[in-house]
Amino acid sequence: MARVMLAWLILLGSVSAVRAADPLSEARRLYNAGQFPAAERLAREAMMVPSLADAARVVLGRVLLERFRATANSEDLRTARQTLIAVNPQTLDSRDRVELMIGLGETLYLEDRFGAAAEVFESVLDRSTQLGPAAHERVLDWWGTALDRETQLRPAEDRPRVYERLLGRMRQELSDDPSSAAATYWLAAAARGTGDLELAWQASTAGWVRAVLSQDRGAALRADLDRLVTQAIIPERAARLAGREARQVQTGMVNEWELLKQTWSK
Repeated sequence: MARVMLAWLILLGSVSAVRAADPLSEARRLYNAGQFPAAERLAREAMMVPSLADAARVVLGRVLLERFRATANSEDLRTARQTLIAVNPQTLDSRDRVELMIGLGETLYLEDRFGAAAEVFESVLDRSTQLGPAAHERVLDWWGTALDRETQLRPAEDRPRVYERLLGRMRQELSDDPSSAAATYWLAAAARGTGDLELAWQASTAGWVRAVLSQDRGAALRADLDRLVTQAIIPERAARLAGREARQVQTGMVNEWELLKQTWSK
């Protein structure tokens, strides 16, 4: 009878452990699905289980960051920061450590600490692949955006060197995954940042064509490329010329870009 009772207690403990893990797993799933209120509720529930508390704080912290992005309520950003700082990384597995670093990078970015955020994102670029293609794509875009914002604060003569760094990484990313929307956009933007407007133009053209490989068939990427080309690359290229020649070049590039869009759009 004692052995039967012991076995029953062990079984109950196993079932309880499985149930205890459910809120955390579901919180992660809901966060990745963009269902942030439900993810927050389950993350807080998972925090009540000591063995899950730190991993649950990672999820909760990132949920609060998403809330801040939607509301601009500084209290959400403060609470998110405190939640992530409270995490003991020694209790996390390798995946959750990457998630924590991403959350810390996002926090720095949302505090307008762009240079520090870029450094944090870059430190987990390679390891973010273990979270899946979508997560890696988001980290890549966060890094590119943070580096671009930080570079705009530097003296003009320092910027090309930083954009060369961005350009090199995006070439590597596209070699590994030609469907990467983040790498496609930032390749063109970084080429412009180095001053190579011809490369920026060609990269934008190739990016428009290659956009159909991305998850949404290129809708978001093409909108971003269109803004980059029409608001920056074409005017800046024309500005290098003078008088009538500048106007002719700008008109010609606009016409060529519009023809490309018509020809390569469904």
